[in-house]
Amino acid sequence: MNRTTRRGTAPQARAGSVVSRRRMRGDRGQVAGVEALPFGILMFIIGMLLVANAWGVVDAQLATTTAAREGVRAYVESHSAAEARDRAVQAAAAAIVGYGRSPFSTRVDIDTVGARGWQRCSLAMVTVHHEVPLLVLPFIGGYGHAFDVVSRQTEVIDPYRDGVDGEAAC
Repeated sequence: MNRTTRRGTAPQARAGSVVSRRRMRGDRGQVAGVEALPFGILMFIIGMLLVANAWGVVDAQLATTTAAREGVRAYVESHSAAEARDRAVQAAAAAIVGYGRSPFSTRVDIDTVGARGWQRCSLAMVTVHHEVPLLVLPFIGGYGHAFDVVSRQTEVIDPYRDGVDGEAAC
């Protein structure tokens, strides 16, 4: 008896037939495969850690740029030289905290170009240094020290403001 389907093709081998039992006997023809699964998962995890670390550096650069900008703005808008430095450091720390970063791994340097101090037409420069860890793990935190991200902003103390020492000779 010739068993064919309607379209004239040969029938499929059934699960219990002689052909399928002969194919499934032994390990002949098996090259590898099971070892590739853990290796692929490991490579995926390493790749994700690298991407997360790269984003951490970009995020730290954004945070330090904002902190430097806010620090120099607070410095030049202060009412006196005595409070200018404190307000600048507080503003920079608040900006760092606003980005979810630790202010304890941040250093703020404040200088005036030309050593004129806090007076009219002085160019104030605020530099913010922030340490980025080598590896950040969820619930554990940062491990190691990989990069120092540095941002610098400058601004001129307003020459026409009231209450500032010196003459407007910019």
